[in-house]
Amino acid sequence: MGKTLKRTAAFAALARALSAGARGGPSVGARLTALPRMIRATMKGEYDGGLRLALMTAATAYIVSPIDLLPEIPLAVFGLADDAVMVTWLAGSVLAETERFLEWEARRSSVIPGHVAP
Repeated sequence: MGKTLKRTAAFAALARALSAGARGGPSVGARLTALPRMIRATMKGEYDGGLRLALMTAATAYIVSPIDLLPEIPLAVFGLADDAVMVTWLAGSVLAETERFLEWEARRSSVIPGHVAP
């Protein structure tokens, strides 16, 4: 049940992210250019995306790895299905997490360290 909900959330995030650029939200290009900044901020400990970034890295490794849970050759279309699901989940996760990062970055830039707002 939990895995299904996470997949559904990733697919929904992908759909929202792709349509958000057309409605005035961050474009896919803006999100992808935010990815290196997000990685740097996570590595410095400024941004809390460590676990999500690790999952996205693992998904990328799975996609490019020649070792598969469902091999393509003997299982034909079914062997490609796990890769397609993983690519879709990864795309949705990257777009959702970069949107979250861009919001965090915008909030962070409006904060002046050491000052309390009235």
